[in-house]
Amino acid sequence: MKSRHWYHYLWIWSIIYFSLGFVNILFAWLGLINFCLPLLFAIIGGNKLFCNRYCDRGQFLRFFGSQAGLSRRHAMPAFLHSTVFRVLFMAFFFAMFGSALWTTWLVAGGVASVQDAVMLFWTIRLPWEWTSTAAVSPWVVQFSFKLYSLMLTSEIIAIVAMLWFRPRAWCTFCPMGTLTQGICKLRNKKG
Repeated sequence: MKSRHWYHYLWIWSIIYFSLGFVNILFAWLGLINFCLPLLFAIIGGNKLFCNRYCDRGQFLRFFGSQAGLSRRHAMPAFLHSTVFRVLFMAFFFAMFGSALWTTWLVAGGVASVQDAVMLFWTIRLPWEWTSTAAVSPWVVQFSFKLYSLMLTSEIIAIVAMLWFRPRAWCTFCPMGTLTQGICKLRNKKG
């Protein structure tokens, strides 16, 4: 049996993050950790160590797909591995993140009002009416809803991919993984 390391338990962070966001949407800001750390590892270290070892989502998928045996392990279609799909998928997700920043900017400028709903797959409205956010600025609330929507949507895609394909199928086309891989290639080419 393989020895267990502390990072094998990082899957718990995924559950904590989504649970906290469910209780109070302002905890969605913690999702920025998942954006910043992989970039720091890639820029400073020139590697994908975060993705391969410390990613809470990757550990979540590994735990439930492999250890809990929930993965069906069907073969993945070739297009999911292709560079074109990975880059387009990354561009789409970063366009959605850009949209979150744009709407937050509009709310901060008083041009738009807060859209207080989590949008699953950018179309299905999940009301978050039990969360009190009156104590903070409207733009903080707006970004919370948008970031949580993005994180929840990507988590559901990752879980579906894990259930049907191999445990860490998501990692094949993860937008952050694609971005950090590009950063590592550029960094290592210069070095």
